[in-house]
Amino acid sequence: MALKITQQNGTFLVNGQLNSSTTRSFIIHFEYIIEQYQNVVLNIDGITEIDHDGLEGIKTLTAIALRNHKMFSVIGNGCKDIYQDFNCSQVA
Repeated sequence: MALKITQQNGTFLVNGQLNSSTTRSFIIHFEYIIEQYQNVVLNIDGITEIDHDGLEGIKTLTAIALRNHKMFSVIGNGCKDIYQDFNCSQVA
């Protein structure tokens, strides 16, 4: 399933699968968005599948936002799993 990204009230809604086949285009698209906006909010409620590559993509976008002094937030169901993955990778 293709990844669909829409914007609603300043929040970017992501629908579909964030996996090895969609992560590259996801990063490219959001890298551009991060350049254009000071504050980017990503809602992952519509993500039906996320794999390791998808998580790495979100980590990459977080690093890009930090490097550009921009705010990047992830909200929605599944954030707890992403948060735990971020914390586990920082501990190692």
